[in-house]
Amino acid sequence: MDNNLLIAMLLIFCGSFIQSATGFGLAVVAAPILIHLSPEFIPGPIIIVALFLAVINALKYRANISFTGLKQAVIGRIPGTIAGAALLYYIDVAQLSLLLGTVVLMAVVVSLLPVKLEPTPRRLFFAGFLSGFFGSSAGIGGPPMALLMQHQQANLIRGNMAAFFVVGGVMSLLVQIPIGYMTLSHLYLSLPLLPAGYLGYRVALLVVDRLSQQLIRRMSLLLCTVSGAGAFYSGLTSLAGS
Repeated sequence: MDNNLLIAMLLIFCGSFIQSATGFGLAVVAAPILIHLSPEFIPGPIIIVALFLAVINALKYRANISFTGLKQAVIGRIPGTIAGAALLYYIDVAQLSLLLGTVVLMAVVVSLLPVKLEPTPRRLFFAGFLSGFFGSSAGIGGPPMALLMQHQQANLIRGNMAAFFVVGGVMSLLVQIPIGYMTLSHLYLSLPLLPAGYLGYRVALLVVDRLSQQLIRRMSLLLCTVSGAGAFYSGLTSLAGS
């Protein structure tokens, strides 16, 4: 098996574990490194894996899903998804890497701020827009929604984030088809990643109750900082050398 594919599967496993434990994190952990293994991984294949996990988690935590609370976020996701797809049409790999790194590092900084934002309808709409924009362009749509939901009960976060990602993932994949970022080759590239994602989900189920959410959160933030900084630096040096 190709070494790059093995690394990609390991990244997906780690990201899936963190996402299943905390509600988000797959793309934040994996995307900045995947883009260097092959730009083809971003954003289509990683969105397919995220959608696969979202469906599983949405079914598992369906009793905790509030469609009323998600309504404004889904509405906001529509124009954000279109704007993110439009951006893909104009940027190259180096710029995408720079965008990935910036989004990930911003997510880390925001997660560390001692700010408690209540999920009002207006904030949910704006978070949905940003999630659609970054989700469609860089494959990372979780942080804006996670910021609003981070102080809710754990199963509420997992259920509502999963339901939102199901709807958002479908939107993002649909808009990427006409611009060439979601083709049969992208679908084939995602197939070996799905078992790794499912394995990460299953392992999370086995150990999530034994690990503190604080420990998982710290591990996630550390991984995000390293991968985000690497993607940012790579994008910056590529642009400087061009």
